[in-house]
Amino acid sequence: MSKLFIVPTPIGNLEDITLRALRILREVDLVLAEDTRTSSVLLNKYEISARMESHHKFNEHKTVEAVRDRILAGMDVALISDAGTPGISDPGFLLVRTCVEAGIEVETLPGATAFVPALVNSGFPCDRFCFEGFLPVKKGRQTKLKELAAERRTMIFYESPYRLVKTLGDFSTFFGTGRPASVSREISKIHDTTHRGTVSELCAYFKQHEPKGEIVIIVKGGGDYEAGEEEITV
Repeated sequence: MSKLFIVPTPIGNLEDITLRALRILREVDLVLAEDTRTSSVLLNKYEISARMESHHKFNEHKTVEAVRDRILAGMDVALISDAGTPGISDPGFLLVRTCVEAGIEVETLPGATAFVPALVNSGFPCDRFCFEGFLPVKKGRQTKLKELAAERRTMIFYESPYRLVKTLGDFSTFFGTGRPASVSREISKIHDTTHRGTVSELCAYFKQHEPKGEIVIIVKGGGDYEAGEEEITV
């Protein structure tokens, strides 16, 4: 029976892909890629000559039913994103839901996603955490931050380098200036770095050092620290 495969791709170093993922990408009839130009770099490196089509947030609502019908007709399809696991702040949820509702088997491979190494590297508790992805840029942003101010679990956020300073400033306002956090950027790439400190210290640091690349912010949960305790410096 044909199925949909969800295949994670490297978030930086192209060697961070499993042997199983490479086999699936060679065997399927079609690879749906967020950006075929970006994904062709990975496929060319491993000499995979798969047929590719675009599947991204701007066209997924228009194409999802056609993809479902092709799988029902006997086509094996793999979904990949530019980097990481599809569905995690990337297109994927809508296609998976549509296939599940149609009785199509969905097989999700384990693999790269940016927040796991950032979470572990932060030094904050990993046993209980919440993934918030990208915060709302405007509407609903303050409401969400007010809700999260009382969150006791470690919090995970994705952010653009262009909004990092603003977001850290908002964390200072809503979570308190002394809330411990870490900022990881370019995970598994050449310029992979992690900075740790309070949200106010990190905000000051990145005002002086312009951030670049993909960014994951980890914020320690509320109630686990005292405002006057010794802080980790950047």
